[in-house]
Amino acid sequence: MTPASSRPAPHLLHVDMDAFYASVAIRDLPELHDVPVVVGGGHRGVVLSANYPARGYGIRSGMSGGEARRLCPRLVEVPPDFDVLRPVSRAIMETFRQFTPVVEVMSLDEAFLDVRGATRLFGPPTVIAERIRSRVRAEHGITCSVGIAAAISVAKLASRRAKPDGVLVIAPADFAAIVHPLDVGELYGVGEATRQRLHRLGLLTVGDVARLPVSELRRMLGGHLGGHLHALAWGADRSELTPGGAGTFGFGEGTPEGSMGAQHTLHADTRDRAVLAREVLRLSARVSARLRSADKVGRTVAITVRWSDFRTISRSRTLPEPTDVTHDVYQAALLLLDEVFPLRLAVRLVGVRVEGLRPRRELGSRQLVIGEQDPGWPDADRAVDRATDRFGSSAVRRGSLLG
Repeated sequence: MTPASSRPAPHLLHVDMDAFYASVAIRDLPELHDVPVVVGGGHRGVVLSANYPARGYGIRSGMSGGEARRLCPRLVEVPPDFDVLRPVSRAIMETFRQFTPVVEVMSLDEAFLDVRGATRLFGPPTVIAERIRSRVRAEHGITCSVGIAAAISVAKLASRRAKPDGVLVIAPADFAAIVHPLDVGELYGVGEATRQRLHRLGLLTVGDVARLPVSELRRMLGGHLGGHLHALAWGADRSELTPGGAGTFGFGEGTPEGSMGAQHTLHADTRDRAVLAREVLRLSARVSARLRSADKVGRTVAITVRWSDFRTISRSRTLPEPTDVTHDVYQAALLLLDEVFPLRLAVRLVGVRVEGLRPRRELGSRQLVIGEQDPGWPDADRAVDRATDRFGSSAVRRGSLLG
């Protein structure tokens, strides 16, 4: 492993908004600042964000609304308003770009910044971090936390440990002393299932992983995972950023370059294929309309299915050519849906996503296969787009979605 002294100095900032959805929802409601509040939840939904008073009750993002209410009966639930959240996110990302053009957006509320080229103008990374935090607080009335390190996983870990409303630097020379005593679940990208698997193998701390030879880790965990965890345990993962970035299901500021999608929590868990197929059609239509509005096409269609026990699976299929046509997206998503039948459990949530996006102008005209008849789906889509743009989203609906 590369000696700490020879690794780059901390130059990456991971800026993460503190309880972003909840903070934006209640920033103009001082009577809620000290009250447990979540965004999302509701009868069938999951918690998207919890403020810090709510977190004191053990409420976390991804928890069902029912479980959150059991933990805190006086919980205040507010719905997410993406018409407010997205402009705030875009404005914050633009603030980041006033310090450096190298901003890799990870989601609506977090981004990595490479500030190597900004230090002469703005000062060292810690000063830049404080200036960003001051700007976000003054301009948007919310707080953020910043982690500073030489690798993205370490910067992410640092920002998490700086919360709420703080800054933490983890230099390469200090990495082992700070990180190796931590639980392996603290490593970036290590979920609960991987954490439990490592614990069963006797690897409880990051240091336990770091001390094993990489060959042994690969034997125990597989080549890719073993090598990846060894790099994480020494803070030696990626240190270069890709400006832009892609979020998930259309919420991320950088999404148009990577993917667009939509998901929906069903009113009741179901095993009914007809119900699920109608939901897939509705989501396919929504995603395809957003693609056309952004003048994008994509070649890979993916679905997400969340079971009633909250476990989630994804399936994807690559099309012969990129598309923004609702019929194409729906047919691919429906084939993916059929791959999960027979269902192991009832379905709670379904999502549709189109990935590998590119500008439509790069596509050119579609070539029909010999013997194929063009049913006019692209023209139908654009007629629907014109009607909904003029008269609203409910002006035209597919017959199978009525009732």
